[in-house]
Amino acid sequence: MKLLAALLALFISGPILGQGYPTKPVRMLLAFPPGGPTDINARLFAQKLTEQTGQTFVVENRPGAGGNIAAAEAAKAAPDGTTIFYNTSAITIAPALQSSVPFDPVKDFAPVALTATVPLVLAIHPGVPAKNLQEFIAYARANPGKLNYASSGSGTITHLSGALFASQMGLKMQHIPYKGSAPALVDVVGGQTQMMIDTISTVLPYARDNRLRPLAVAVQRRLAVLPEVPTLEEAANLPGFEMSAWQGIVVPVATPKEIVVKLNAEINRAVQNPDLRQKLALGGSEPLGGTSEQYAAYIRSELQRWTKVVKDAGAKAD
Repeated sequence: MKLLAALLALFISGPILGQGYPTKPVRMLLAFPPGGPTDINARLFAQKLTEQTGQTFVVENRPGAGGNIAAAEAAKAAPDGTTIFYNTSAITIAPALQSSVPFDPVKDFAPVALTATVPLVLAIHPGVPAKNLQEFIAYARANPGKLNYASSGSGTITHLSGALFASQMGLKMQHIPYKGSAPALVDVVGGQTQMMIDTISTVLPYARDNRLRPLAVAVQRRLAVLPEVPTLEEAANLPGFEMSAWQGIVVPVATPKEIVVKLNAEINRAVQNPDLRQKLALGGSEPLGGTSEQYAAYIRSELQRWTKVVKDAGAKAD
C-alpha cells in the first residue's frame, strides 16, 4: 500500500513540478561579459521570463576560455531548473576546435529552445586604406602577417568566421582573442587591431558614427539596417558563406522533463511577444523559438558543421 502511494505521488508530482516552476530565483549563466550582443539578448529574455513567471531570472556573466568556463559551470549545476545556461554556438565550436573541453554539448545538457540569431558583419578600422572588401583583400595580401583580426574569444564564432575568411581568401592575419565582443571592438575602433567579424548589433553603433567601416555581411542577403553593404558572396565571391551567431537556452542534462517543457513554453511565449521582438530587431537579432527536440537536432548538426569548418580553415585554439 505504501509503495502504491509512493508511486502515485511520483506520478502526480511530475506535472505539478512543471506547472509550479519556477518556485525560486533562476540563475541565467552567460559566457560573455556585459555589453556584448549575447549579454543584451540574454537580459531581454531574462526580463521577459521574469515578467511571465513572476519569479526573478538573474543574468550572471562568466566570461573566459571561449565560453568553456560558463558551460562547465552550467553542466555541473544542480539539475533542478534554478540554473540555466544562455548559450551560443560556442558550445558546438569548442569541441570541434579543442582536443579537450570540460563539457560535452550533447551528453551534459538538455536543450530547451533556440532564442535568437544575429547576423555577422565584417568591419575594419577606418584607418585601413580600403574602401571596399576587394581593396581590403588586396591590401592584406600585400602585407602578409601585418594585420590582426579580433574576436570575442578563442573558439567563438567570431574567431572561426575570421579564420575561415582569411583561409578562403589566402590571407595571413594574426588572431587576437578577447573576453567578449565589447572589449574586442574597443581595440578595433582604437586601431590596435584592424578587422573583426562580429554581430550587427555591436558593429552598427560604431558604423553609424564612422568609427568602423563595414565591408560585407556574412549572410545570404543584405541587411535592412545596412542596405549599402554587400554580402560576402557578392563582394568576395564566397557562395554559401553563412555565419550567424545563434543563441539558445540549455539546462543540466538530468533536469526533470517537466521543467524543460515548462521553460520551453515560456521561451516560446516570450519569442511571440511584440515588445521583445521589437527590441531584438532593433539590435539586428531575429527571434527563433521551437521545440526542445528541434534544438537538440540543431546542436548535433552544428557540431558536424563546425568540425568541417575547423578542418577547412586550419583554425587552432589560441
